[in-house]
Amino acid sequence: MFRTRRLRKTENIRRLVRETQLSINDFIYPLFIEEGTGIEEEIPSMPGIKRYSLDTIDKELQEVVALNLPAVLLFGVPAEKDDTGTETWNDNGIMQQAIRYIKKNYPSLYVITDVCFCEYTSHGHCGVICDHDVDNDATLVNLAKQTISHAKAGADMVAPSGMMDGTIAMMREALDQSGFPNLPIMGYSVKYASAYYGPFREAVDSTPSFGDRRTYQMDPANRDEGMREATFDDQEGADILMVKPALSYLDIIRDLKNNFDRPIACYNVSGEYAMIKAAAEKGWIDGDRVMMETLLSMKRAGADIIITYFAKEAARILAKQ
Repeated sequence: MFRTRRLRKTENIRRLVRETQLSINDFIYPLFIEEGTGIEEEIPSMPGIKRYSLDTIDKELQEVVALNLPAVLLFGVPAEKDDTGTETWNDNGIMQQAIRYIKKNYPSLYVITDVCFCEYTSHGHCGVICDHDVDNDATLVNLAKQTISHAKAGADMVAPSGMMDGTIAMMREALDQSGFPNLPIMGYSVKYASAYYGPFREAVDSTPSFGDRRTYQMDPANRDEGMREATFDDQEGADILMVKPALSYLDIIRDLKNNFDRPIACYNVSGEYAMIKAAAEKGWIDGDRVMMETLLSMKRAGADIIITYFAKEAARILAKQ
């Protein structure tokens, strides 16, 4: 009889035959940066995660660097919002200030920027509104402006999250024509209209004032459509393809891994984070073990990169192994 348990008998043999390994190098850590001064405010639904102004963020950035995390993903929270999100392409906006500040003071960090409008619009939707819906092509014009403004400020990578058709092509053309042909794009290639985003919307005050985002984000029931969306991003020149959320869409991560010769990222989103934190606080689960098992499942599914609010905690655990 072949006994599979022979290779599970001790920790050392389990280490030797382990098929999937998590690494600090897998993680991108999201940061929320708010315009203003003296801001260091914990997000109630995301224990341990805060909004910072630039004058209070140094301790957080120093910790990220000390943990040797390779990259941060920036989300800006502006002081002023309007119908079209014009602050997104303000060269002295909060995102642009944050990029310059981090690149000057923490040059080892790789800075990725969220390219979207929901945090910057008065209505909370991801673009220009026409007839109570987002106008795809008018939004693309503004996305190009936002992209170039981030590039000029010194971003290392841009990551459009709005799910507008033709986003990658528009951004790639704008970057190439503006002298940034080597700036990579991480596409939110397969982004679902998910209930798991709730805490994030609290974090950046981006809950839509009317309707929802189901006309531009994907139906959670659709798997084949995810392949079509990823194919478009791949053909338009995305350098990295992303699936968001991660935990309920591990099958989609595997689909992309099996079908595309590009790095695959996933976003371990706010709701996934909040559920683990809440259950751990109640004493119902071992928070650290569930966190690491959850992240491992994403890596095992095929993710090369994991965007996660757990990045610091996971890095500390991995450093001890």
